[in-house]
Parts: sequence; C-alpha cells; structure tokens
Amino acid sequence: MTEKNHAVWNVRFLNQIMDSMAEGVFTLDTQGRITSWNRSMEQITGFESSEALGRSCEILGFSRCLGRVCPADVRECGILEHESPEAKECVLRHRDGRDIPVIKQARVVKDEKGQVIGIVETVTDMTELHRARHKAEEASRLLSEHYRFTNILGKSQAMQEVFSRVRAAADSRSTVLIQGESGTGKELIARAIHYNSEQAEQPFVTVNCSALTETLLESELFGHVKGAFTGAVKDRRGRFEEAHGGSIFLDEIGELSPSIQVKLLRVLQEREVERVGESRSRKIDIRVIGATHRDLESLLAQGMFRQDLYYRLKVFPIHLPPLRERREDIPLLVSHFIAQQSRESKKRITGIEPQAMRFILDYEWPGNVRELENAVEHAFVLASEDMIRVSDLPAEILSASRHPGRTRVDLVQEFPAGKELKTQPSREQLIELLHACSWNKAEVARQLGVSRTAVWKYMKRFNIPLNPPR
Repeated sequence: MTEKNHAVWNVRFLNQIMDSMAEGVFTLDTQGRITSWNRSMEQITGFESSEALGRSCEILGFSRCLGRVCPADVRECGILEHESPEAKECVLRHRDGRDIPVIKQARVVKDEKGQVIGIVETVTDMTELHRARHKAEEASRLLSEHYRFTNILGKSQAMQEVFSRVRAAADSRSTVLIQGESGTGKELIARAIHYNSEQAEQPFVTVNCSALTETLLESELFGHVKGAFTGAVKDRRGRFEEAHGGSIFLDEIGELSPSIQVKLLRVLQEREVERVGESRSRKIDIRVIGATHRDLESLLAQGMFRQDLYYRLKVFPIHLPPLRERREDIPLLVSHFIAQQSRESKKRITGIEPQAMRFILDYEWPGNVRELENAVEHAFVLASEDMIRVSDLPAEILSASRHPGRTRVDLVQEFPAGKELKTQPSREQLIELLHACSWNKAEVARQLGVSRTAVWKYMKRFNIPLNPPR
C-alpha cells in the first residue's frame, strides 16, 4: 500500500470511528470553520454534514461557552487560551428551532511542534436524562403532596391530637415511636413526619423487622463486607447508611432479636454503624422512626425487649387510635375510598346507601383503616348500580353484631326508607343516619318517613348540632 493510500485508509477508518460514536463530535480549524461532523451530530442537531461543513459553530447557538453566551468568532470564545476547559451543561439550538439540553466539551489540538491545528468538540444529548430528572422531581413533588397532613383523613378529636404530635415530630430530629394496631396507618404517619420535615428531600428508607431472619436482617440494616459470610461476594451498604441525612422507618420493631436490639441501641446512642465482618465504625446522620402493634411494656415485663432500648426509642411516642374508637371518621374515610376506587376502576359509584353505612358504622373493624379500604374495594367488585348496597358488603361485616339478640337485618329494617316511623330513633341511631346521609336532613327525613321539621325537633331534643362537627 502506498503512503497516499495508507493516509486515505486512515482517514476513512477515523471517520468510521467517529460515525460509530453515540456522542456528537465535530472539529474546527483555527479560523473556527467546521471541518468534520459525525452522524450523531446530525441526529442531535438536525443539520446534515453537508450543511455544517465550512460554517462556524454559531449555527448551533450554544447557550454558553466558557461561562458566557457563545460568541460568533472562535477567537473570541477563549477556547484557544483555555485549551481544555471543563465540560459544561447548556443547550444548543436544533435546526427546527428547538432547544436541546447537552453537555459540551472542547479541546484544542496541537501538532508535534505545539502549534494549534484545530479544535475538537464533543456534544452529549441530555434530553432523556432531563426527562428522567423531570419525572423524578415530579414524583418527589407528588410524594410530598401525598403525605401532607391534609391528606391524612380524620376529623375526630383523637386524630387531631395525632396530627398535633406529627407536626411537632416533623419540626424536630428526635427519635419517634409509633404504636397502634395493625392497619391504623403507622407507615403513613412515619412518611408524613419525614416529608413534612426539613429533611424531606433526603432519603426515607423502610425496613420491616419481622420479614427477615436475624442474619438477613443484620446484613440488611448494617451492611456487610466481602467474605463476611457465605454469599457475601462484595461489600454492601446497609439501610442505615442508605438513610444517611434522612429517616429510617423500622416497622414491627417489637420483633427484633436480643442481639439486633443491642446493635440498634448503639446506633441510637453513638449514631454509627459497623458492617457485618468489619470492625470499622461509620458515622451516620439519621432520624429513626420505630413502629409496632405490640405492647412493648408487656414485652419489657417478659424480658423480651431491652428497657434501655425502649426508652431510647420512646423519646417522642405517638399512639394511633383504632378505628372503633373514632367512628365519626368512618363516613369521611368511606367517601375517600369510594372516590379512590372510582378513579382506579371503570365503575361510576357515587356513594353508599344509608343502610349499608349503618352496617359499616356498627362493625368493630379489627383490621382498622386497611380493612375498611379492602371492604370498599370488595363492595366495588360486587356493586352493579351507582350506590354501594348492603348486599355488596363483605360477609364478616354483615354477620357481626354489637347488639346481642339483634341481627343486622333487624337494624337495617328498623327504619326502612319511605315507611311511616313507628318508633322514635335513639340519639345514636339518629347520629349514625345523619353521618350516612352526609348531614342532609331532607334525606334523613325520607329514610325515617317523617318531615324535615320532625328531624330538626329530634336533633334539638338530643342536643345534636345542625351542622356536622368539625
């Protein structure tokens, strides 16, 4: 091969390499004229190679070069003096006028004598990354909105006290212990504390302490080093380290083994962790939020939970009341779950019949809010009309009764809609019916078969306010 042919082959090979690159690459001579333009540049900018060659990079309209607006002349932009400036995130103007987010970097090319012979610039399209960033930011915004106090439902006095304590916890970095029966929303409260605190942008890490064996839980919480145990093929950070700067939520903390309790106590006292198989301590800055449905004081008495750990966790306790102790919140929750199911399904359910609501209000709800949500979803599956009816409710709700000797059917048929009222309702029955009818006195009167005036008289006699309590 002749020297000339060899040179031509080298040029072709170099062009093929440039065209195979995902990054946009173009070169300029010392006068700032474009001398090469790879295929990725065509895709990113919309300019064909034939349109770009011989022109200046002014056609790209970069928003910044070396910290300032891109000048028209390469001799003014400063690249010849800086030679290899840092990569900059900016935008370029697409052929069709769109702005394309990119990362660009320029480098001066010199010959063996140190003379400048040109400039090579690389351009990385950041469009997909920007979309991902936007989605992540939007998800973060929606997440923080989802866990605002106004989105945790409850108008009862018991829940108002919970909200007050959640606000206080959010304004501090103290360790929090949330206690309540299963299904009362302990994780929801933990997230509300985190996402309403100054650390809302930092990690929120959750760990279910009852879901893993002691060995796996230790590795999950504290991490491990390579070779610490069979299967530890590389170093791994634990959940405490992942939560650095933010919060860690330890659910079912009453299930911790004695050895894990000792290690957790050290985390709370020293704010440092040791990975499994390593003696080095690592400092962490976290807020610990624990939760349990168990009676920790009873576990203390049985010797199953450390007293020193208990008091370290119970710096700021929050007790979530069971649903049966705040029945006045049930109609509000039912309406919320109906609206939620309507959005998620194709069915258009507008509400619940008063008789069905009376069954719901009378049930003990051992599974609390989670069970209520599942019951509404169950009713949606069976509902064939625009209202949830008694027959749509789960069997356990229909079969249970707080009134010995009286069946649920008795309660439903006690005041059949549109029939003449034979007996005066009790104060409890009237309040339940008012809740079921969203405090609509005309609907209550229709259900009782009396006039609205009679309903007002009953309310006055029982000292029931005309408007729903706030």
